[in-house]
Amino acid sequence: MSAGCEKPFVTHCRVYFEDTDAGGIVYYVNYLKFMERARTEYLRSLGYEQQRLFDEQLMFVVHSLNAGYRRPARLDDLLRLELVVSRAAKSYLLFQQRVLKDESGELLCEAQVKVACVRCEDMKPRVIPERMRAAMVAGTSAP
Repeated sequence: MSAGCEKPFVTHCRVYFEDTDAGGIVYYVNYLKFMERARTEYLRSLGYEQQRLFDEQLMFVVHSLNAGYRRPARLDDLLRLELVVSRAAKSYLLFQQRVLKDESGELLCEAQVKVACVRCEDMKPRVIPERMRAAMVAGTSAP
């Protein structure tokens, strides 16, 4: 199933001192943390806070990703985090994610991230609930 919502989900974060390396730029792995926050906020926007996911005995774990780094972010930059669900399969989601400087729109990092849906108790794959998949495709809140 391909996601029908072309408009990206957007959230923001600021670069703090803890995000930077000795060269004064964002340490590369921290872009992945920013993307994780965007995915978490996306699920929250659909009504799936972390506790609700745990209550439903499901978790999303990163299966694989492919990232490209374009330009550095620096201390105190406001970042625009964008994501689109490009595929909502039975047991995994494929996200297209971008990190941009909010003020200029300059692309800093982009990634394709595949996350698998697993059961909390044994980390085995499980089917994404249909109402959740439908909400992701529609880009709306789930009941």
